[in-house]
Amino acid sequence: MSTVQIPLATRSPPTESEVRILSTVLRAGECTQPEIVRSTGLSQQTVSRLVNDLLGRGALALGNKRSSGRRGQPTIEITIAPQFAYSLGIALMTDALSVALMDFAGNVVGHEYLAMPVMSRKAVFARLREIRERFFAATPLARDRLLGAGIGILGPCLDGKARFNPPRALDEFAMVPIDELFADELGMPCWVESDGNAAAVGESFLGAGRVYANFVYIYVAAGLGGGIIINNRLLRGSHGNSGEIGRMLPWRNFQIPTLETLVQCLRKEGIETGGVSPMLAAFDPEWPGVDEWITQSRDQFSLIASAIAALVDPEAIVFGGRLPRALADKLLPALELFDDARREMPRPLPRIIASQTTYDACAIGAAMLPLEQTFYATMV
Repeated sequence: MSTVQIPLATRSPPTESEVRILSTVLRAGECTQPEIVRSTGLSQQTVSRLVNDLLGRGALALGNKRSSGRRGQPTIEITIAPQFAYSLGIALMTDALSVALMDFAGNVVGHEYLAMPVMSRKAVFARLREIRERFFAATPLARDRLLGAGIGILGPCLDGKARFNPPRALDEFAMVPIDELFADELGMPCWVESDGNAAAVGESFLGAGRVYANFVYIYVAAGLGGGIIINNRLLRGSHGNSGEIGRMLPWRNFQIPTLETLVQCLRKEGIETGGVSPMLAAFDPEWPGVDEWITQSRDQFSLIASAIAALVDPEAIVFGGRLPRALADKLLPALELFDDARREMPRPLPRIIASQTTYDACAIGAAMLPLEQTFYATMV
């Protein structure tokens, strides 16, 4: 059995006020102390003291000078210190493994995507160890500053914690505590979320969450899932299954719109891609069959988005997951939010937008899990 190593960076855990400051700076990218005071509600004296403490510990760094446009000394921007800590994000898919190395500022400094014909424990852990060593060779500081690993996996959570019921291709990861399984194999602290929840966390810190504090994330992949962010926090639900978007449509009455159904539409038009991963690698929005998939899917997506707007009333609905941006650009204008448009003042409706993150959404979100669990805050 592997020994789980606790990184130096986590041996002095931040206070609640420090977490608020760090989260504010991460989402803003850079900000001044007065901006931190306004955003956190903390006093100027408290912010000054805690910022200086975090600068001394190496979690924050001084950035550029910013002129206020008035007389006096310019203010100095505060930024996250990228090299303070690192985290690993692992996305377990039915046919692929995606792994990201992220620094403390949310930058992806290493990423590998591997098509996996067999997603067995032996194959996955062997590849993970190889990938981790390649990341360490390219970023030596990460070896001693790795906070841990986050894992995103398909399927519903069974115990509100770490047991999931994924598709058959992930049988060897079903019904077991995923966090303990990976911690034992990798020798580091591990956290796990559904792919949709993980991606929503990543989007909250590094994408649309920098503009919208309340949004619902729709995770489009081989299946259909999602996550809900309320006041910058992930809403997990009683059993960890909030945001299971695909279950809003009874499969007996609707064709669930997924990338698998897109592959089927392409196949009918003579475009043989060999599955979701190869299709995404070569995706062309002008392929015959793409427009047919949009026609088949827009009513279902419109129904889902309209139900979300009515129930949650978010500022935005974000389409992401493994959905190619070129496909999102064609799909989203075709969607409709159902509204009675009563009188001349209809109710406010959320914006429908594409994900603002890059790389693999689940891997990025999974990499955020160790960071938010130890230094930032999204969970409720």
